[in-house]
Amino acid sequence: MTDSHSKSTAIQPDPTEQPEHLNLRSHDIVNDKQAEIIRLFPEVRTEGGKLDFDRLKRVLGEIVDPGKERYSMNWPGKADCFKAIQSPSLGTLRPRREESLDFDTTENVIIEGDSLEALKLMQKAYLGKIKMIYIDPPYNTGKDFIYPDNYSESLQTYLEYTGQVDVTRKRFSTNTEADGRFHSKWMSMMYPRLYLARNLMTEDGVIFVSIDDHELSNLRKLCDEVFGEECFKGMIVRATGQTTGQDSGGLGASFDYVLVYFKSPDVELAGLELSEDDLERYQEEDSRGKYALWQLRKTGKNDRREDRPNMFFPIKNPDGEDVLPIGPTGYESRWRFDPKGFQRLVSQDYIVWKKRKNGDGEQWWPYVKTYLEGRTKRPSPLWDDIEGSKKASIDLRALMGGNVFDNPKPVGLVRRLLQIVPEPNADCLLLDFFAGSGTTAQAALELNEEDGGSRRFILIQLPEPCPEGSEALQAGYKSITDITRERVRRAVKQLKGAEPPITAPKQAGDTGFRSLKLDSSNFKVWDGTQKVEDDVALANQLELHVQHMQQNRTAEDVLFELLLKSGFAVTTKVESVKMDDKTVFSIADGAMLLCLEQKITLELIKGIAERKPERVVCLDEGFAGNDQLKANAVQIMKSKGVTSFRTV
Repeated sequence: MTDSHSKSTAIQPDPTEQPEHLNLRSHDIVNDKQAEIIRLFPEVRTEGGKLDFDRLKRVLGEIVDPGKERYSMNWPGKADCFKAIQSPSLGTLRPRREESLDFDTTENVIIEGDSLEALKLMQKAYLGKIKMIYIDPPYNTGKDFIYPDNYSESLQTYLEYTGQVDVTRKRFSTNTEADGRFHSKWMSMMYPRLYLARNLMTEDGVIFVSIDDHELSNLRKLCDEVFGEECFKGMIVRATGQTTGQDSGGLGASFDYVLVYFKSPDVELAGLELSEDDLERYQEEDSRGKYALWQLRKTGKNDRREDRPNMFFPIKNPDGEDVLPIGPTGYESRWRFDPKGFQRLVSQDYIVWKKRKNGDGEQWWPYVKTYLEGRTKRPSPLWDDIEGSKKASIDLRALMGGNVFDNPKPVGLVRRLLQIVPEPNADCLLLDFFAGSGTTAQAALELNEEDGGSRRFILIQLPEPCPEGSEALQAGYKSITDITRERVRRAVKQLKGAEPPITAPKQAGDTGFRSLKLDSSNFKVWDGTQKVEDDVALANQLELHVQHMQQNRTAEDVLFELLLKSGFAVTTKVESVKMDDKTVFSIADGAMLLCLEQKITLELIKGIAERKPERVVCLDEGFAGNDQLKANAVQIMKSKGVTSFRTV
């Protein structure tokens, strides 16, 4: 066969075969729910790929409650919450190197923006990756509550609020008690954020939510619905150190609260280190180390024979007499171990017999050795031994050089919450989407310094303007987010430069942060809400296809948007690679190659494919309308095993 014949019979690429377009919208939560239902009940799928709800009810049978009068939580605006959850975000997070600290190496993130939009944008990249969430949301006192007035245009509302677009009809506003839907508006603000936050949590993740009396009952009901009552693990009562509301005619307020919920019910909080008082119990010592003696009889909850019948049995004391686990009032109790476990403890010298008073005489009573090494204690629900709110304000004032933020949470509170995150917790990702002054970041940095951990944080804070005439504004802070970033910088400086050092670090930790800012997409995305009969609007939409990119956006802006919307964290490792005298970005050690070149060549496509990445994304305009080149690119990518080739 001649070479010319070979060329003439070669299969030509189909010019109609084009790469898929990358979806620039945030993660579609509705599709996820639909896919899960179809996976569990494939018989309810209709021919058009939708769900037959009547068929689903038949499948579930008696589980479905058909009645209208059932226990549920409702409020004006709840239906709009689901619209807010399901409405995708077309925003992006733009990098701000000049506001960052160790931008190129850090895995910590501070996001300036509306938390609802930011949480939507995080769904693809951070789904199931957040181990711990702590939030200190507005308490809805009528003064401190910033609320987006228009949920249907959340991103637009935010851009107008921050002056990024020249429209003034929508505003974020204070939720005053004079409003007819005072509580409803607060709940409508919280519900979608909690819902989206739960998606981001690991299966062993935990969320801590600070609150006071104003919305405690409503928050509990919201969290029960979002996380499930079975995932409620308790409420921490924190002594604030000062009593407020004494002129109300009722009881003053000296506490606030932290609600604790897990993503899954079968998870346990980690224990706390023992205090000096706890350590005093461990006075005995043998070859294994220091130990304390605990009664072999179970005490406290579930200590009766009927609770664990197999743990009620006689054991021989040193005189050869039978001893049963009888409670102090004469009831039949139980041991802590079954017969097999008890014999194992005896053989390993863990059981100690001592005489104790019994009426007018004495009796032998068994104890079990509990060793100090590795011992922790269960967290108490009352936390009255950490610094109060006044001390927290004093400490922040000293760090910042002035009174720039009101009512910060104590660093000690968040440090202790970090310590009781389910194990392992020293290398986990933390989220705070009501970041305030940045207490969560400082607590994580200090704890990392103390125990050598590598906890990473993501903070989200609305750039609420500092009030006119405030000390913060006079100090040069235009918004709360400015204060957040500066606090982290100063906390890092304090950790690094303290004389003597605050702690003896076990390893050099990550003490930087990447600053990102919520903005509209770098790409002009078709707005499906525009009415077709509006000729002007339609003409404006059609112009998007002439120039797809927004003006005044950098390659790094585009890079970060495509990272996030391709499912990569904004701290993912990115390297620049030269191919055919052009730049290609290698994401996560080559898992994805990203080409932002305006002129794509066949040689460049071949060079990208030769690296055999899992995914490739190129700018559509880089092909300059050359469908033949696109078709060739599709075939070349397939031949090298590239599973996803998309353009944007």
